[in-house]
Amino acid sequence: MTTDANTTEPEYIDLDAIDLHSMHWQQGMPSLDEADGWAVAHHRLSFITDQQRMLFPRHWLREQLAGQIIAEQGIGHLNGKAVFVFELAQRIELADLHWQSLRDFMLSGHLPMFRLLAFASQIGTWAREHRFCGSCGQAMQQAPGHRMMQCEPCRMQQYPRLSPSMIVVVSRGDELLLARSPRFVEGMYSALAGYVEPNETVEHCVEREVREEVSVEIKNIRYITSQNWPFPHSLMLGYHAEYCSGEIVPQPDEIEDAQWFNIHHLPPLPAKHSIARYLIDLYVAQRLGLPEPVLPS
Repeated sequence: MTTDANTTEPEYIDLDAIDLHSMHWQQGMPSLDEADGWAVAHHRLSFITDQQRMLFPRHWLREQLAGQIIAEQGIGHLNGKAVFVFELAQRIELADLHWQSLRDFMLSGHLPMFRLLAFASQIGTWAREHRFCGSCGQAMQQAPGHRMMQCEPCRMQQYPRLSPSMIVVVSRGDELLLARSPRFVEGMYSALAGYVEPNETVEHCVEREVREEVSVEIKNIRYITSQNWPFPHSLMLGYHAEYCSGEIVPQPDEIEDAQWFNIHHLPPLPAKHSIARYLIDLYVAQRLGLPEPVLPS
């Protein structure tokens, strides 16, 4: 669907003009009854932007979207001004604007804005996926004053969800066990990861996933840190483990290749701001006696 944007140039937030130290983002739930505010337009992990702007005046953006909004949620305040997310039924093309993925924003290094957009994406995805009751099929209603969708006929309630998952760096002296998925960019290797299943601890998940993905047994599993991973709604729990036994046998359809890499000769690695890269860099720094990296919060 294509439409022409209003010829009136809207006020917008210019990222290049923002002093990151003065940019104050606070998650919250501003009322939809507020008359003013900023808004972003989201559909399946992507946002409308023109490089400099992705937050537009709420009233202006609503006019441009021409009936494509299927949900609206307040997500917080930026420098004291309310921010909302418009979840769209489909991608809509606007003159002089284009779509940019959430992953691209992460790679850009503009972390305060990425945190805002990550939350917007998760809330927009939740609102889209719970428009109808999974029990009786009736339309869900937003609970006043709560981040909850509810079904009046059967009283089903749905809150935004997080899927716990683990990611682990397995070491063997100066070597790290890294693997690549068929989905990765060419040449890149990363730590092993997987979702926690019902009735298991995260530590059990670490053991199981390593065994399933590369047929290796590990020991001395140690929790390091966590990172929200909004693709679309994971909470990544980061671990380090030591090699115990076994030969690498990649899991078919899941692991394209897995190898031991010397810390002095590592392959292309994940993005700097990811927990995967942090866990790798942390082990290398500790092994070589270098200053430890900092995982952006």
